[in-house]
Amino acid sequence: MGKRTVLIAGATGVVGHAALEHFDAAGWDVVAVSRRRPELPSGFAGRHLALDLNDAQACRAAAASLPQATHLVYAALFEKPGLVRGWREQDQMQTNLAMLRNLLDPLLEHAHGLRHVSLLQGTKAYGVHLHPVAVPARESTPRDAHENFYWLQEDHLRAQAARHGFGFTIFRPQLVFGDALGVAMNLVPVIGAYAAVCRELGLPFAYPGGPSNILEATDARLLARALAWTADAPAARNQIFNVTNGDVFVWRNLWPALADALGVSVGPDEPRSMAEFMPAQAAVWERVVQRHGLQPMPMQALLGESHHYADFCFGWRAREAPPPVIVSTIKLRQAGFGDCIDTEQMFREWFARLQQRKVLPPR
Repeated sequence: MGKRTVLIAGATGVVGHAALEHFDAAGWDVVAVSRRRPELPSGFAGRHLALDLNDAQACRAAAASLPQATHLVYAALFEKPGLVRGWREQDQMQTNLAMLRNLLDPLLEHAHGLRHVSLLQGTKAYGVHLHPVAVPARESTPRDAHENFYWLQEDHLRAQAARHGFGFTIFRPQLVFGDALGVAMNLVPVIGAYAAVCRELGLPFAYPGGPSNILEATDARLLARALAWTADAPAARNQIFNVTNGDVFVWRNLWPALADALGVSVGPDEPRSMAEFMPAQAAVWERVVQRHGLQPMPMQALLGESHHYADFCFGWRAREAPPPVIVSTIKLRQAGFGDCIDTEQMFREWFARLQQRKVLPPR
């Protein structure tokens, strides 16, 4: 098979960071691509390439230095402040397209051995942010009729793959969870910091969302394993796959287990906007950091835009239960990837990891 070199674009994000760790542990040559330096695993054998994907000239120069690349995991993402509103705005869509093109197109001029590209979408592909979706949502469903940068990126990727002969795989995970900090969409640090603030203020760890609906989760580590599997799997070539942990969950039912993992007590539900509540508790968080000797990380650096994502995922404004969001993962299993993880166990492991890193206070 020869030596394999994977470029991981967006290496500081929730998916990119998990992919970086997995591919490095699996013995790949890894080039981590991101503007800021990611937290690298102990003994990391690869290298970090500081690169702004909005800078076309810098991307051309970087691509010229990467002729050895055989695989690209494209996990980079541009989101606007406040998050949700930007999902429908053209400049956000065009920026995400430009970032992919800025990296991929010059890379194809130099990395003639490029064999595979992985690209990420999500359940917004089915219009989950706009309307109820079919249960289960399937990859074979015709493209949902709304504007989305997913379609712009996918169409460009398909055209380049047809022209240059490399394979590609597109993944559609649900609610990805990991240990990346300061990112657009990762609820693990939001929930963890919310619990710590509640404990500091003497408040119960109240579920802040609205009426419950049924969801699925995707562990970033599981997705990283899927990305590694698909890199050379013939059954994954030029395919789209939903990917989830393999079970379903309801936030309200899960909440006591989250409380137990974080060492707090559950109280009555109290609908509350995380986007408003968490920034207002920045000084309280500083007390938590000092009390427990945590990493000196301000609230904003910890959360990124993920507190806005929490409001969307918890549905705190909803007056009635939203429709379930369930995707079928049969296609992925039949293709040969059947990995799974219990979602409750996933949360416990991610919280424990952030506690060990002194990002969250001990249980």
